[in-house]
This record gives sequence, C-alpha cells and structure tokens, in this order.
Amino acid sequence: MTELSGKTALVTGSVQGIGLAIAEALARAGARIAVHGLAGDAQIHETCTHLRKSGSPQAEFFAGNLRNPDRIAELMDAVAAWGGVDILVNNAGIQQTGPLAEMPRVAWDDILAVNLSAAFHTMQAALPLMAARGYGRVINIASVHGLVASVHKAPYVAAKHGLIGLSKVAALEYAAAGDPAKGGVTVNCICPGWTETAILDPQIAARAVAHGGDRDAAVADLLSAKQPSLRMSAPAEIAALALWLCAPLAHNLTGAAIPVDGGWTAQ
Repeated sequence: MTELSGKTALVTGSVQGIGLAIAEALARAGARIAVHGLAGDAQIHETCTHLRKSGSPQAEFFAGNLRNPDRIAELMDAVAAWGGVDILVNNAGIQQTGPLAEMPRVAWDDILAVNLSAAFHTMQAALPLMAARGYGRVINIASVHGLVASVHKAPYVAAKHGLIGLSKVAALEYAAAGDPAKGGVTVNCICPGWTETAILDPQIAARAVAHGGDRDAAVADLLSAKQPSLRMSAPAEIAALALWLCAPLAHNLTGAAIPVDGGWTAQ
C-alpha cells in the first residue's frame, strides 16, 4: 500500500465525485488534504471531517475561483503557507454541450479557464517546490475526450486535449528531478470514460427523454454508443490509480495519458 505520511495533497474539486474519491484514497494513505471546491459551509465541514476520519492527519478547506488567475495564486500561496504541495490533483472541471456554431462565448471561456488554464497556474506554482524536494506528483484528471472527440463538446474536448499536451511538456521539463529513492517528480493524466459522476447527469437526462424517462435505459444507451465494456467506472476506481501513481515506485511513469474507458479508445 502506498504510504503518504508527511505528504500534502491539493485536490481541486474534492467535495464530490472523482475528486472526493481521490481525496479519500490519499487520506487513507496518510496524506494531509487541502480540500477545494464549490460547496457551502455544511458540506465543507462534512468533507473535512470525513477525510480526517478516513486517516488524514489534517484536512482543511482552501477557497479559490479557478476562473480567475489571481484567486488561483491566492489558493496556491495559502497551501504553500500550510506546508506546500507534494501532490497536486487537478480534478475540477465543468462541461456544457451544444453545437459548435451555437456555443456561447462565455461557455468557451469558462470551460477553457477551469479545465485547462487553472491547471497551468497550479502546476506553475507547485512544480518548482516539488523539484526542490525531489518528490512530487501532478495528476491531471483529463478525460477520454482528451484522446478522442465527440460532437457538441468543442470547448471540453479542446480543453482536455490541451491538458494532456500541457502535462507532457511539464513531464519532460521535470523528468530528471529527484531520484528513485525519493520518488522523483512525475506529471500524468488519467483519462476516464463514462464514470458515475454528476457531470453526466445532463447527458443522461437528455437521453432519458427518448426512453420515456427511464434513466437505466438512458445510461445503457450512453454506454452502448462509446464504451464497449457496457459498464460505468466508479470514482473509487479512478482514485485507486491516482494513489498508485503517487508511490515512489511510479517514478518512471511520467508524461502518460492513461485511459480508464472500458475500451472506448481501443476502437
């Protein structure tokens, strides 16, 4: 089992879904968790308490609007003052579907800001300290849509393709930092296919209309179109991979974009 005692992890968008599952996995391994996301006071308190009960010695919430580079800088400064980021998980993301010709300009700007630019800003702040320590992990939650395209998702596909490219550049620039004993500095992307998260709800609801409101039928239809396994992934499965990537023995796995997609990109 990966041991992360003494490490600090910032997981953006960690109050629900894949982000929360990753925070839970890192907490169980003993990491301190910097929680981040859109949530009210009650949810923040519940999440931090849950992560401490899961095994994290400390779990605190850090605010930061990822659409705004100045707020991101404040977020990273606050976490640096808390001890600095050993593990950075850029998980937060937003989505809006629609034809390219009809996509609102604000949707393009927001999706690129949150899903791509925010990762640039957090990595720029975190990676030099990781290199100085000889250990660091950046895990960017991209998407199968960082590897292939789908209609009606121009901003999302563009952002996720860009995130994979950004990660490869960072992986090359920091590949020689550290050593196997310390764990080195790695930058990788995880590319989930259809996963049981709230971001899919609008797409499932739209398909359910064609199936008389039957959500199970809508999910089956969604899977049959792309994912040969015909099974959703659970957030905990993505989290298990993220945890493994944090282990020192993963020091030579860097610059990768790892699909967890039931065979989607094998077609």
